[in-house]
Amino acid sequence: MNVVYAGQKGWPVFDPDDLPFPRSLPEFQKLFPDDLACAAYLEAIRWPNGFVCEGCGEAGEPFRVKTRPHVLVCRNCRKEARLMAGTVMEKSHTSLSIWFWAAYLASTHTQGISAVQFQRQLGIKRYETAFQLLHKLRAGMVRPERDRIGGNPENHVEIDETLVGGATRGLGRGVHDLSLVVAAVEVRRRKPKASGPVPRRNGRYAGRVRLEVRPDRSAKSLVGFVEAAVEPGAQIVSDAWGGYNELTQRGYRHVPVAMSGNPAMAETYLPIVHLVFANLKSWLLGCHHGVSPQHLQAYLNEYAFRFNRRFYPFNSFRSLLGIGGRSVAPTYEGLYSGSWQHPRCSRPMIAE
Repeated sequence: MNVVYAGQKGWPVFDPDDLPFPRSLPEFQKLFPDDLACAAYLEAIRWPNGFVCEGCGEAGEPFRVKTRPHVLVCRNCRKEARLMAGTVMEKSHTSLSIWFWAAYLASTHTQGISAVQFQRQLGIKRYETAFQLLHKLRAGMVRPERDRIGGNPENHVEIDETLVGGATRGLGRGVHDLSLVVAAVEVRRRKPKASGPVPRRNGRYAGRVRLEVRPDRSAKSLVGFVEAAVEPGAQIVSDAWGGYNELTQRGYRHVPVAMSGNPAMAETYLPIVHLVFANLKSWLLGCHHGVSPQHLQAYLNEYAFRFNRRFYPFNSFRSLLGIGGRSVAPTYEGLYSGSWQHPRCSRPMIAE
């Protein structure tokens, strides 16, 4: 199982160069039976070359306390190092075991998991606690230094925007609380087979995706998103909306296509990004029964995280713990007051 019990009083130790990821619930239970195993896994992620004290710089085996597995104590200066500090789990009173179960459920459920189902599965008493746990994990689904898409010159990037939202109860007739969402999707192509039928969409399929809530369809808004999400020099296919006219001046190979309200044109030139939008809206309605504009960006981040790792779903668990170990998480007050700004492509994460 890639874990041995060694060191101080049989403390579990994981190999940093070969961190395991559970492929099933029985494997998860064997790998992480208690908080000690969870702490050892986090330690291997944080200090792959061995513990180094942040106070005095001393390297070596620290003191450990089984009743406080998330705390390591330097043998030289006695400074405490907390495994949950500087992560999405910082200042949390929830046990490491619950955090690991939460990360596993959030990252491996193909269709995602709602806060209500999350609360039931983990036996959490308050809905607000489950809601906050999920949002902390969503904050950890965005790498602060993530690269831009479209770096492969053999692929192009489709870009389009859509409105997310709908009728709101209690506000009368009509459509309310609509949010503009912009997407950039890498378009890759499968190698053609020597025989057999012609593949759908001529073998085109989606690579990585970036999603973001934008205030409007102005050139400043749309081009700002593209510059933050797509590598300069990439070929971009979009509709002929004037907000994209500056892309050529910014160093992109822009191919605008006049759709003229023709669905056949959209299916020919922008099929992948429209497929992403359709799946996104089905997921928001089917799993979460709609989301508020205040937290929509967090759900877009979760969708992109799961979509970009869909071919390796169980790697998502290890990836989430690794990313979450370098991310800032929202507080309860920040989530409900609206002061917390969810991470996005075009600007850094801000915690107010």
